[in-house]
Amino acid sequence: MNEIVYLNGLFIPKEEAKISPDDRGFNFADGIYEVVKYYSGKPFMWEEHLRRLERSLNETGIAFNETGNLQEIASELLNMNGLSEKNAGLYLQITRGSHKRVHHFPENLQPTVYATAFEMNSFINKLREGIKVISHEDIRWLRCDIKSVSLLPNTMLYNKAVLQGADECILIRNGSVTEATHSSVFGIRNGSLVTHPLSNLILPGITRIAIMDICSKNHIPVNETPIGVNEVLNLDELFISGTGSEIMPVVRVDESTLGEGIPGPVTRIIQRSFFERTYRALGNENCWWDWD
Repeated sequence: MNEIVYLNGLFIPKEEAKISPDDRGFNFADGIYEVVKYYSGKPFMWEEHLRRLERSLNETGIAFNETGNLQEIASELLNMNGLSEKNAGLYLQITRGSHKRVHHFPENLQPTVYATAFEMNSFINKLREGIKVISHEDIRWLRCDIKSVSLLPNTMLYNKAVLQGADECILIRNGSVTEATHSSVFGIRNGSLVTHPLSNLILPGITRIAIMDICSKNHIPVNETPIGVNEVLNLDELFISGTGSEIMPVVRVDESTLGEGIPGPVTRIIQRSFFERTYRALGNENCWWDWD
């Protein structure tokens, strides 16, 4: 089956998709994106993803005003790729459009809109057992709250993690943990969840919204304050979150084991509640999770 993608109003085979070499996304990484996960064909927190996308468009001044059509486009794309009843991801990218290479923002451009869908299953064994992460100085720009396609620093640091046999790289700025290369970071200390407050230094994660609500409903106190780099190994538990990561326990940081080296009880509570909202609530009763 040929993969079908969406590009500027057309559903076409991926090998036929072409953009101009003058596209500002190609020349300047002048664009934004979102990734939405579908559980059994149903999108998780679509409205929250859409609001974040609209915020990214507004912050970058990209003039795209047709966000109301994106869910229909996404549904059609999943259907055309045989993913309408599966666990799938939707990647959506909007760049400023094509123009001769100038460093200011040209006016009256037609944005380039691209979307692709792909199967996206959970990392079951890692969710059960936990992962290793490394730590590194946060070398990114100062507008990490925008979900920009300018991801070279993120990919450089994630590649360092891969080369060291790790699954993520948590980022340190001014002595504190901000987030990870493509995940939010959460610690558990004395039964309370601790995480960096929303600011220009971190992306406002969609899974983060769900976690905050889960904590409220399960009476888990939340402390939005930066985790000091010297505090990480003294945390009771650590986990990362994201559309692909879901609720991923961390059991090893650099060369040190965290706690007993297994996912902790508060992380398990949050995991269980999250998967109740995704697999079970969105129609998949045969979840991998041990619900008993």
